[in-house]
Amino acid sequence: QVQVKESGGGLVQPGGSLRLSCAVSDTIFSIDDMRWYRQPPGKQRDLVAAISKGGRTNYEDSVKGRFIISRDNDKNTVYLQMNSLKSEDTAVYYCNVDLNRGLGSRPVVGYWGQGTQVTVSS
Repeated sequence: QVQVKESGGGLVQPGGSLRLSCAVSDTIFSIDDMRWYRQPPGKQRDLVAAISKGGRTNYEDSVKGRFIISRDNDKNTVYLQMNSLKSEDTAVYYCNVDLNRGLGSRPVVGYWGQGTQVTVSS
């Protein structure tokens, strides 16, 4: 019932820009924190950026000043604007969202998207 789907990945030259989107559908629950992770080839999956429901943001040091995370609560969508891309940014980018069911002692449940490939190469 809950669907998390990323889009916007692709091939871009160094110095270029891409805008990733992640939409959450088929749920009646509200969304708390939303995050972007990435997993470069042969490496672990790490947090890139996070945004709270109120709009507070956090970034990995390597993307500060280049990436911007934002969200549209009415559309249940989180975005990642990626500027000044480097070859080191090449990775599969994953969307992770916390859905708040508002019930019980553990109302928050995390969901993952399927990932979208970002390749930065000349």
